Amino acid sequence: MPNYLPREVKRRRVRFTTNRPWSAEFEKQNQFSHRNRVYVQPIKNWLFFKGDRVEVLHGRDKGKQGLITQVIQERNWVIVGGLNWHFRYIGKGEDTRGMLVRSEAPLLVTNQVSLVDPSDDKLTKVEWRYTEEGEPVRVSLRTGRIIPLPFAAEETHDYKDPTSYLENESKDTKAADVEAITFDPSLKTFEMEIMEVMDIKEDRVPKKSYFY
Repeated sequence: MPNYLPREVKRRRVRFTTNRPWSAEFEKQNQFSHRNRVYVQPIKNWLFFKGDRVEVLHGRDKGKQGLITQVIQERNWVIVGGLNWHFRYIGKGEDTRGMLVRSEAPLLVTNQVSLVDPSDDKLTKVEWRYTEEGEPVRVSLRTGRIIPLPFAAEETHDYKDPTSYLENESKDTKAADVEAITFDPSLKTFEMEIMEVMDIKEDRVPKKSYFY
């Protein structure tokens, strides 16, 4: 079992939040959890990215539009800035009163939000298609227009724009080294591979065994 998973993940009753399962915040929130596990059907062709404009289809903010500020693909969640929010206390203890903050709750991309066509700012269903050059693009099924990927979707912790990233030759791993195939899979067991490397011949005949 990987060591980065907290002990609570192995339980049957887990509270899944916006924190990643390997983080300390997730472990803290699951110290005394009594919620049922939620099984998520992975989405093969993901369509929602940070910076997309979507319309909320569920809750008190139904019909309102906003920009996606965070994507949690492991749970089919997106967080829309300024929508579907609630107040919660943080830092509350015996000696402190804590502080009331506003927090956006996640929304399911399957039935609670829908992408907006930038040509007329109306919601639409979207699917992946290919251009004549073979480049995948998102296309609105209602208008047939291409919905480009937002600029915010390319941002990472290292750069705002991929073209502006400068590699450090002494620290960064080269792309060719990452893409190189260094493992040759085989049907041999670990013991068989060691024997082959050490040139050990097996001449013993195993005894007959029966499963009944």
